[in-house]
Amino acid sequence: MSMGQAGTIIILVLILVIIGSIAYGVYRVKNAVSSFSRQAFGTDSITEGLKQVEEEYAGTPKSVSAMTSLYLPKIKREFPEFQYDEMKVRAENVLTSYLMAIDAGNPGLLKEGSRELKDKLEMHISGLKGRGEKEQFENIKLHRTEIADYKKRNGRCIITFQTSLQYKYCLKEEGGKLLKGNPDVLRQTRYNTDLVYIQDRTMVEDERDFSLGINCPNCGAPVSGLGNKVCEYCGTPIVELNIYAWTFHNVSELQK
Repeated sequence: MSMGQAGTIIILVLILVIIGSIAYGVYRVKNAVSSFSRQAFGTDSITEGLKQVEEEYAGTPKSVSAMTSLYLPKIKREFPEFQYDEMKVRAENVLTSYLMAIDAGNPGLLKEGSRELKDKLEMHISGLKGRGEKEQFENIKLHRTEIADYKKRNGRCIITFQTSLQYKYCLKEEGGKLLKGNPDVLRQTRYNTDLVYIQDRTMVEDERDFSLGINCPNCGAPVSGLGNKVCEYCGTPIVELNIYAWTFHNVSELQK
């Protein structure tokens, strides 16, 4: 055997050794990945395991900040006629109709709300149309709604309802190109819906909110204070019907 042939054989052997080492290394890695996948997900395929995790995550409702038991007694002390169950249903209806209005591109689908909320909805829909986009919310399902916050600010009493819900979401161009989301996958999320009562008209910054308070049934003058039971202008007793004085002002999704 010539020196050249011997050198060639040595090179081939080295190549085979290297290939064998690589193959063995790949085998070890695959075994390690399969072992990890079995322990973590109960399946040899890590891709299948991750898919299972994604599906489980998509089907698990978000938790809400449940502060109802803390805030409701205080609210009832200040507003004895406040009907929690009815207001919660109204909050859920506002949230659902707000999303449906965006989906349909029709602000008129919003069940109720202040001028502030209606303006926000109209601007959102106009922005989508201006960009040639469509935002879709399908198969909306509410899981749970609780009071998450209660505060007083700038003449307003604000009750924040927090709702856990799911839907299939996507953002598309008018031509159908998908820009965001997945229309075939459930999305779990949370929204805050703010319910507002005008406590003191003199402190309210937005003139559009002036129609939300209580007026004297005799002379029509506004009742500026929360506890006023007698009109300060004509002395007529005021029967405060709080259920008609509360209005929904804002709907917003919580950031992850």
